[in-house]
Amino acid sequence: MASVQTQEVFNCSVEQFYNLLTDYESYGDFLDDVDSCEIIDDDEDNKIVEYKVTVVKSFSYRLKMEENGEDRISWTLDSGDLFKVSNGSWELEDQDGQTLATYTIDAKFKVFVPGPIAKMAVNINLPNMMKAYHNRVESLYHS
Repeated sequence: MASVQTQEVFNCSVEQFYNLLTDYESYGDFLDDVDSCEIIDDDEDNKIVEYKVTVVKSFSYRLKMEENGEDRISWTLDSGDLFKVSNGSWELEDQDGQTLATYTIDAKFKVFVPGPIAKMAVNINLPNMMKAYHNRVESLYHS
C-alpha cells in the first residue's frame, strides 16, 4: 500500500480552499490526470464522486466524500477499476489568513504495482498535484 502525507500552505482562506476542494466537477479544469469528475449521489455532507483519470491508460473510480464542516474532507473507496483501497483526507487550518492543508492518502492498486514503484509514482504525482492546487488558488483568488 502507498501511504503519503504532506502539508502545504495555500495563499487563501480556509473557506476559499474548502470551496475549491468541494468543487469536484471543476477538477478536470486544473488537475492534469483528471479527465472528468461527476457527483453521482449527493446526501448533504456525503457525496459519491466519480473520477475519470488517465495515467498511462484510462481508469474510473468512485469515492465516498465526507464533508465535515469547513475544515476537513475525507474519503473512502466506493468502487472502481484502479484501486482496492483509497482512503484519505484534507485537513485545513487557518494560519494567519492562509490555509495550512494536510493531505493524507492510503492507496492500494488493483493491478500489481511493486511497492517502490507505487511510492515513486505517488511521490512524483503529489508535487504536481499540489502545484496545480496552488495555481488554481492563484487563478481564482489573486488574478
